[in-house]
Amino acid sequence: MAEEARPTDGKKPAETIKQRKNNVNKTVSDELAENMKTGWADTEQRDLEPIPQADRTAARRAALSARFPGERLVIPAGRLKTRSNDTEYPFRAATEYVYLTGDQTEDGVLVLEPTEAGEDGPGHEATLYLLPRSDRENGEFWLSGQGELWVGRRNSLTEAAQLYGLPVADVRTVAGLLKEATGPVRVVRGHDTTVETALTDKVTAERDAELKSFLSEQRLIKDEFEIAELTYACEATARGFEDVVRVLDKAVATSERYIEGTFFLRARVEGNDVGYGSICAAGPHATTLHWVRNDGPVRPGELLLLDAGVETRTLYTADVTRTLPIDGRFTELQRRIYDAVYEAQEAGIAAVKPGAKYRDFHEAAQRVLARHLVSWGLLEGPVDRVLELGLQRRWTLHGTGHMLGLDVHDCAVARREAYVEGTLEPGMVLTVEPGLYFQSDDLTVPAEYRGIGVRIEDDLLVTEDGNRNLSAGLPREAGEVEAWMARLTA
Repeated sequence: MAEEARPTDGKKPAETIKQRKNNVNKTVSDELAENMKTGWADTEQRDLEPIPQADRTAARRAALSARFPGERLVIPAGRLKTRSNDTEYPFRAATEYVYLTGDQTEDGVLVLEPTEAGEDGPGHEATLYLLPRSDRENGEFWLSGQGELWVGRRNSLTEAAQLYGLPVADVRTVAGLLKEATGPVRVVRGHDTTVETALTDKVTAERDAELKSFLSEQRLIKDEFEIAELTYACEATARGFEDVVRVLDKAVATSERYIEGTFFLRARVEGNDVGYGSICAAGPHATTLHWVRNDGPVRPGELLLLDAGVETRTLYTADVTRTLPIDGRFTELQRRIYDAVYEAQEAGIAAVKPGAKYRDFHEAAQRVLARHLVSWGLLEGPVDRVLELGLQRRWTLHGTGHMLGLDVHDCAVARREAYVEGTLEPGMVLTVEPGLYFQSDDLTVPAEYRGIGVRIEDDLLVTEDGNRNLSAGLPREAGEVEAWMARLTA
């Protein structure tokens, strides 16, 4: 990577910009500084169309406004995080911010200022605070590490206003404005320390938690735009799984990292990224629920548990798991375990419907798994006793699903009564993902079970009359999986 100078303050004159300690260019001459100010074409984009979800984000802000009348609401995007020295992790804007604006750039802050009661009662005036174009007068655009000649062009404030459909102002003013704010304020914490510092004496943890909880619950029901994005994410994910099956022989010759890289290529080509660290767990690694090291061997005769999801360019993610025989055919024992998990998933999917309790699909799947564990002699029945004591959890380990959306575990800070103790409604999207995991060192099961892990996961949309499997493009039944793999590798 080339070296560059970094300013202490983008608004100061170029000659005061602090240079990197080991920069080969000690100074910027007056002549060079003047030269860099001029001779640049006007690149302002005019007559931009609003982003496709602009009407949706406006409706979401209106619902937020109605919930907290008379209060100032502050929702930051977050800032770059240092990975090493002066390199940063790829930026991913805060979910709440993306949900309410559609913008994905770092440093942004959405502020809803309370307004006087009008015809429709009290409301808010929303302003989006963003970084403007890099300053060419003081040299920021070419001297700053975050200047546009280093990291790329950003939208002007005027362009951003056209794209996002609300007033836009310079974010470098927002901290001062918030320091002077009066009246009740709430902020989404954990993303921007500068914003939180400006509000130190104006907010409380309890009130801020209420704001975040509301925004989490607001996302429980997906609108048409979100459903379309999640559908696309699942379709792209299915293509990524197909890519992996086609190159399993190369993974055998290398490692799980070949699988990870293959799926990542699909995610980057068709979307923004992977929605979470891909789990490419071969052999006994499949018994580790979040195996993301992906550095182990891929061996014929064993199973590959692939849990991965494409994140779309608007940041909605799929979350799909398939457990595949690496050489294309299940052994008798692998198939017995796989069929039990498949049966459990079928029971769980059947329980996903409007009016059902959220817990119903989990309990339906767990009952099937418990029954098989008893029938295999691994647990002493009856099944009701096993379930009452939770004994099956030694091998089932996790819940059978979760909400899905902008976060892979979406709506995570919703109140229990609205989520896990709640009722399914049309528009909710959730995963159904039972599994069985027999650890390599588990002496309570026969030796042939040890090191086998199986999970099957699909993304379900609750509809008016039941559900729709958004990831149905990937086969699930064991025979269909084997036939699908044979076709792809023929």
